[in-house]
Amino acid sequence: MQRSHRGSIITTLVVVFIGALLVFAYQTRDKNGNNAPITAVGSTALQPLVEAAGEDFQKTHPGVSVTVQGGGSGTGLSQIAQGAVSLGNSDLYAEEKKGIDSKKIVDHRVAVVGIMPIVNKNVGVNNLTLSQLTDIFTGKITNWKQVGGNDQKIVLVNRAAGSGTRAAFEKWAMGGKTSKEAQEQDSSGMVKSIVQSTPGAISYVAFAYKSNDVTTVSVNGVTPNDTNVENGTYPIWSYEHIYTKGKPTGDTAKFLEYMNSADFQKKYVKKLGYISMHNMQIDRDLNGRITRK
Repeated sequence: MQRSHRGSIITTLVVVFIGALLVFAYQTRDKNGNNAPITAVGSTALQPLVEAAGEDFQKTHPGVSVTVQGGGSGTGLSQIAQGAVSLGNSDLYAEEKKGIDSKKIVDHRVAVVGIMPIVNKNVGVNNLTLSQLTDIFTGKITNWKQVGGNDQKIVLVNRAAGSGTRAAFEKWAMGGKTSKEAQEQDSSGMVKSIVQSTPGAISYVAFAYKSNDVTTVSVNGVTPNDTNVENGTYPIWSYEHIYTKGKPTGDTAKFLEYMNSADFQKKYVKKLGYISMHNMQIDRDLNGRITRK
């Protein structure tokens, strides 16, 4: 009995010792930022690009896991501000989100997303001015014949409140005005599907969702495409931001460096429907001031 009791004590001590070593290793790993899990949450518009980066990064950095989730820009900003995730993905500047202390998080711009108005193919319109877009989404214009289209009621389809795509559209297409109450959808894919199937429908999506199922609408006579965003002639676009809680370290820093590398930008950004930061001929600040590079 004594021998058995002594063996149990030794076994318990060994387990405790190993457990302490594991805890120490985890804490050290987390502190140094090496081999710690990278969690990214936020913008659904940015999600495919971060997922592609994560898959590649894990292949070249064994032991590092990268988990990417949506939830919208508002969620990404609030989660990173709380320190609950490694990366907060957003189509917005942190300064544009109420309740976020932008001084405590660091902005990393990794791409640009163009946003285009889309309409049901049967409305008879393929160009609108910014003023007309504003009047449509605020409810002043209610029939397509008022802007040269068919005699058909306009049906608004919005992204959900908190969506960075919606915030960017309201800011850069509508001069900061708020869209009237209308049906809301959580994803660009669902928005496009509803516009395609609903007579008189109009909404807005990222360039990546361009298809022949709906009509892409030019703005002020300018076609929504990468070239026109890059040279500053097309106005409805936003930076894709990844925020960190303070300066990133370890694998998180390496991951962001990889996303901004010429290799990654060339390999994935255009392929997935984004615009490379390396191709932008202009910079635009939070207040819309444009400077040439």
